[in-house]
Amino acid sequence: MGRLAETEGLTDIQEEILKTVRQFVDEKVIPVAQELEHADEYPTDIVEGLKELGIFGLMIPEEYGGLGESLLTYALCVEEIARGWMSVSGVINTHFIVAYMLMQHGTEEQKQKYLPRMATGEVRGAFSMSEPGLGSDVSAVSTKATKQADGSYEITGQKMWLTNGGSSTLVAVLTKTDEGAESVYKNMTTFLVEKTPGFGETAQGVTVPGKIDKMGYKGIDTTEMIFEGHKISADQILGGTPGKGFFQMMDGVEVGRVNVAARACGLAIRGFELGIAYSQQRQTFGKKIAEHQAILFRLAEMGTKVEVSHNMMVRAARLKDTGKRMDVEAGMAKMVASEYANEVVEDSFRIHGGYGYSKEYEIERIMREVKFMLIGEGTSDIQKMIIGRSLLKDYKS
Repeated sequence: MGRLAETEGLTDIQEEILKTVRQFVDEKVIPVAQELEHADEYPTDIVEGLKELGIFGLMIPEEYGGLGESLLTYALCVEEIARGWMSVSGVINTHFIVAYMLMQHGTEEQKQKYLPRMATGEVRGAFSMSEPGLGSDVSAVSTKATKQADGSYEITGQKMWLTNGGSSTLVAVLTKTDEGAESVYKNMTTFLVEKTPGFGETAQGVTVPGKIDKMGYKGIDTTEMIFEGHKISADQILGGTPGKGFFQMMDGVEVGRVNVAARACGLAIRGFELGIAYSQQRQTFGKKIAEHQAILFRLAEMGTKVEVSHNMMVRAARLKDTGKRMDVEAGMAKMVASEYANEVVEDSFRIHGGYGYSKEYEIERIMREVKFMLIGEGTSDIQKMIIGRSLLKDYKS
C-alpha cells in the first residue's frame, strides 16, 4: 500500500494480526472474488478460513473464547477484508454487532450461552432493525411482540434487509412492546431469536423467503424475515429487561458505522491501487497516462481522500475503545469514508476508460459494491442530521 492508510501506535500483536489478514486477503480472497461475485456464490471457503483465523471472535473477550481485541483492531481487519471483497466483510459485520450487543447488554447467562460459540463461528449472528416501511426512522417499527399469560411473547411482523438472514442462526430483532412508557423509544425490546440456517421456515413462526437480488454486495445473503406468531420466552430478551431495545440497537449501530467506514476505506484503497497501477500501464499520445497532468491530479486527490477517510475511521474507533460516546465521530467517519470511497472508485473507473466498464476488470465490481456504502447503517443525510444536532448542543450560543 505504500505510505497511505498507515496506522500509528499499533502493538506488535495488532501488527501481526493485520499482517496475517492482509496475506489471507491477497492469497485467498482477491484471486477468487471476481468469479464468486459474478456467480453470486456464497464464499464458503473464505468464511471457513476467517473462522480459522479467529476473526469471528476477534473482539469477544478471552473468557468467552475470543481474542479480546479492540474495536480499532477489528476495524482495521475489516478494512483489509473489504479491500479484497466487500461482501466478505459483510459476513462478519452483523455477526460482530450482535456479539457486541451481547457483550455490552446481555445477561451473564446469555453471554455464556452464545459468546463462546460465536467466537468460533458455530453460532452466526444477524441484526434486524429495518422493515419494508422504515429504514432510519426506527420509531416507526411495527413488528410487535405481545406478552402472553405465561410471561412469554409472540412476535408478528416483517423485517427487511437482513445481512446473513439465511446463513445466521441467531438474530437480534427489534420489536415494539407495550411497556406503558410515554416515549415510543422506551416501548421497544430486542429479542434474541434462534433459527436454523437456510431459507423457508427456519423456526416456528419464522420464515426467510430467499435472497434479495441486488445490484452489488453479492455472494452473501440479504433477506426478509417474516414472523407469524413466533413464540419466544422472556429469557431471550437481550439483557433480560424489556423496553431497552432502542438504546441497545443504537449502541450496536454506532459501532456498525465505524465498521461501514472501515469497509468504505477498504474499497477506496483498492480503487486507488487499481487506478494507480493501470495509469502506469496504459499509454496514450506516446506516454503513460500517469504522466498526463489530468490523471496525475486525479491520483493526488484519490490518495488524499484515502488518507483522510482512514484517519477519521481510526479516530472514531479509538474513541469508542476509551468508552466515550462517539456518535458524532462515528457519523463523520461513516459519511466522509462512504462519500470519498465513491469518489475514489469513480475516479479509478474513469482512469480505466472503456475497460472499467468490462466485467473482466475488478473496478467494475467495486464500482457496484461501493454504492452500498452510501446507504448502509444510515445515509449521509441521516449522518448530517446526527452531526448537526450534536454540534448545535455543543456550540449553543
